[in-house]
Amino acid sequence: MRIDYDSTARTIAALTEGESDLVALMATVVCELHHADDRFDWTGFYRVTAPGMLKIGPYQGGHGCLSIPFSRGVCGAAARTGDVQRVDDVHAFSGHIACSATTRSEIVLPVRDADGTLIAVLDIDSDALAAFDGRDADGLAHILAQVFSGRA
Repeated sequence: MRIDYDSTARTIAALTEGESDLVALMATVVCELHHADDRFDWTGFYRVTAPGMLKIGPYQGGHGCLSIPFSRGVCGAAARTGDVQRVDDVHAFSGHIACSATTRSEIVLPVRDADGTLIAVLDIDSDALAAFDGRDADGLAHILAQVFSGRA
C-alpha cells in the first residue's frame, strides 16, 4: 500500500490539533506515517539537541542510531544543508551510517518550527532501492510544515 498524502495529512491534523509538545507531535506523526506505506521500513525523528548534533526521537521500526553529528550520514546532510536528502541507494552515499543492514534507500527532511529554526529531521528508510520520489518529498514536507511550523 502506498501512502495517500492528502488523507494522511488530514488525519495527522485532526490527531495533533491543539497539541504543542514536540515529542507528542513527533510520536503521532511517526506512527501515522509508518503504518501508511509498506515502503516505510523505519520511520523516525532525530532531534537537534546541541549545536551540530542530532539525537534519536520517537520512531517506529528496529533500533536506530542514538546520536548523529551534522557532519555524518544522510540525516546529518539534511540537518547541515537544510535540504531534503533523497538517496536511491544508501551504499552509494559517501558517509552513509548503517544503523540497519536492511536499509537500501532513504529520504530525510529537515523539520523547522514556526520561526524557521531547525528542530529535527524526519528520516524514513526503505528496504527497497529507489523507494522514494518527488511526490514523497512534497507530501512529507507538507505534513511537517502543517504540524511543526503551522505553514501548510
